[in-house]
Amino acid sequence: MNLDQKLGRVVAHYDELSKALSAQGKVNPQEFARISKEYADLTPIAQSIVALHKTKSELADVEVILADAATDPELKRLAEGERQTLKEKLPELEERVKFLLLPKDEADARNAILEVRAGTGGEEAALFAADLFRMYQRYAENHGWKFEVMSLNETGIGGFKEAIASISGRDVFARLKFETGVHRVQRVPATEASGRIHTSAATVAVLPEAEELDVQVEDKDLRIDVFRSSGPGGQSVNTTDSAVRITHIPTGIVVSCQDEKSQHKNKAKGMKILRARIYDQERARKDAERAAQRRSQIGTGDRSERIRTYNFPQGRVTDHRINLTLHKIEKVLAGEALDELIDALTSEDRATRLAELT
Repeated sequence: MNLDQKLGRVVAHYDELSKALSAQGKVNPQEFARISKEYADLTPIAQSIVALHKTKSELADVEVILADAATDPELKRLAEGERQTLKEKLPELEERVKFLLLPKDEADARNAILEVRAGTGGEEAALFAADLFRMYQRYAENHGWKFEVMSLNETGIGGFKEAIASISGRDVFARLKFETGVHRVQRVPATEASGRIHTSAATVAVLPEAEELDVQVEDKDLRIDVFRSSGPGGQSVNTTDSAVRITHIPTGIVVSCQDEKSQHKNKAKGMKILRARIYDQERARKDAERAAQRRSQIGTGDRSERIRTYNFPQGRVTDHRINLTLHKIEKVLAGEALDELIDALTSEDRATRLAELT
C-alpha cells in the first residue's frame, strides 16, 4: 500500500467515526467513549491530510492557469507567485502528515524502572555502574522527574553491583528507552598503580512501568521468601527478617528488595519491579514476533548490545549506533549533555521510520 492509499484509508475511517458519533443514541456508552477517543486521536492527522490534499489541488489549478496560453499576463504573474508559495508549503505538510502517521509506542508516556548492573571489569565495573546510576539521577532532577531508589547492592567502596530506581514524570520512557544496552568505560582506575587504561562495562535496562491492570500476577504464581537484610561486607542492616525475595514461577523472574526496614515496603517495591520485568518480557516477545519488521539503525534494544563508550583519557563519549561523539564526558555524566545524545537517537529513529512510510 502506497502513501496515498494509506492517507485515503485514514480519512475514510475518520469519516466513519464521525458518522458513528452522530448516532450517539444507537451505541452503548462504553463504545461511544471508545469511538470518541479514537476520533479525537485521529483529528489532527485527518486535518493535516485534508490540508495536504487542498494544497495539492490548489497547485494543480495554478498549473492549469499557467499552462493556458490565453491567460492574462497579470493573472499569470500572480499565479507564478502562488505556485511558488504552494510548492514551499507542500513538503512541510507532507512531513507533518508522515510524522503523525508514525505508529506510536504505547509505552512512551509511561514512567520507567531503571536497572543498572556492573558487567565485566570487577570493582571498576561496579564503580562505573554507580557513575551511570548517578548520571541518570541527575538527568531526572534536571527534567523535574521523581527519582526513587528501589534497590541498591553496594560493593562497600562506592561501587554498585546492581542499582534499581523508579523514575516518574512526563514522557520518561520515551526519553530513556534508547539507553538500554551495554555501556563501556575506558579509564585508569583509582586502584591502578601503573596508570594503565582499563576497559570495563555496565548494563543498563530501562523498562516501562507496568500497572496492575497491565500485568495480572496471581498469588499462586509467586514464591515469596523473607530473610535478614545485610549491607556491604555482611554488615547487618537490621535484626528482623525484612528482606524479601519474590520469584514469579511461570517466568522464573526473581526480584530481591532489602533497602527498607519494613517487609511490607520491600514487598511492594519488589512487586513494582516484578511487574515491570514481566511487562518488558511480554513486549520483547511481541517484538520478536514482528522480527520481520524494520531493524532500527539505533539498535535493537538488546541488552547484550554495546551501545556507548565513555573514554576518559580523550574526554569523549561515543554512541556507536549513530556514530555520534561528544567531547564533553564530564557534562554527559553530570546529566547536563545527555539530552544531546538522546535527541540525536530520537531523531534518527524518527527519520528511519519516516523513510519506511514512503
